[in-house]
Amino acid sequence: MTSLDKPTDNTSADDARAVTEAALFEAFGGVRGMVETVVPGLLFVTIYTINKDLHLSAIAAVVVSLVLVVVRLAMRDTVKHAFSGVFGVAFGVVFAMMTGNAKDFYLPGMLYTLGLALAYIVTTLAGVPLIGLILGPVFKENLSWRTRNPGRKAAYAKASWAWGLILLAKCAILFPLYWWADTTQLGWVLVALKIPPFLLAVYLTWVFLAKAPPPIDVFAEMEAEEKAEEERKAALAAERGEGPEATGATGPADATEPTGGRHRRQA
Repeated sequence: MTSLDKPTDNTSADDARAVTEAALFEAFGGVRGMVETVVPGLLFVTIYTINKDLHLSAIAAVVVSLVLVVVRLAMRDTVKHAFSGVFGVAFGVVFAMMTGNAKDFYLPGMLYTLGLALAYIVTTLAGVPLIGLILGPVFKENLSWRTRNPGRKAAYAKASWAWGLILLAKCAILFPLYWWADTTQLGWVLVALKIPPFLLAVYLTWVFLAKAPPPIDVFAEMEAEEKAEEERKAALAAERGEGPEATGATGPADATEPTGGRHRRQA
């Protein structure tokens, strides 16, 4: 079995798992990303449960989302997860304000979850698992797994199926509650379902990828190709530089021989 099928020793297996853990942590934001995802919705449902004030609940959710972004900026950290939270909260607030129904605060997020679940499933059926498109750049393999690493493509397919089915199960719980439960019931169930399904999907992704062949670092390959090309050009330049020197060394001697010959013939 080759290195593309599995790590060749325990050390490489441990390295593969460590790389997978780090990549997943970066891609999904880690603990801090989960907190930033949960806090705005938690604050909204808490305030609404207490005083049933849609406007106050919405404003509080927006403010805390913006604060999380400011904290990220102040710490010079990546803001993509915090910004995604701001946009999600903003859409929810707009929906709720337009309809006057506090439950509509959760509707954009629920529709996004449903769309994401379908995207995971459809892309997997199409042979381009969405999780591979997301994690490929993180692992520095881009899309090389599609044609050059079949074992890794299979792992991405399994992980995408896991994400799609888990998110569909989550939607199967939330959408009936949206129609039949009140705002506080829906809100608390939604908050409760924020982290556990996410952790389950991330864990299954880690399991599948940890057992998969290691990623092909296409960036390292490109750097190696560029270095080899530079070395080839340097070698050609050196060869071309030796030619004139050799010609210059032999040229005068060659030039004097005919002249000497003519003088001797004239003599």
